[in-house]
Amino acid sequence: MKTLRSHEIDLIGDWIVQGTQVEGDETCKRIKWLVAEKLKEITTDPSGWDVLYRDPADGRYWELTYPKSHMHGGGPPRLKYLSVEQAKNKYGDIMEQ
Repeated sequence: MKTLRSHEIDLIGDWIVQGTQVEGDETCKRIKWLVAEKLKEITTDPSGWDVLYRDPADGRYWELTYPKSHMHGGGPPRLKYLSVEQAKNKYGDIMEQ
């Protein structure tokens, strides 16, 4: 798996349907690996669905969401870069965490 590159700002997963089976595409698999192995969880929003992470390699903030909430399990994941200001606006004072 590849770590996040400096030019990346938005990773959007998709589901692949094969017969009766549904599985995440390569972007879904990469997002899962990144949040498990590379990114540091900082906090969640009040709903518990949106999660803020920080990349220890470059200090950038990343938000994990499930934008297709009408789908089972919230649908495929999205990992999006947030500026420090965007992260503070949504998650409060995150600098101490």
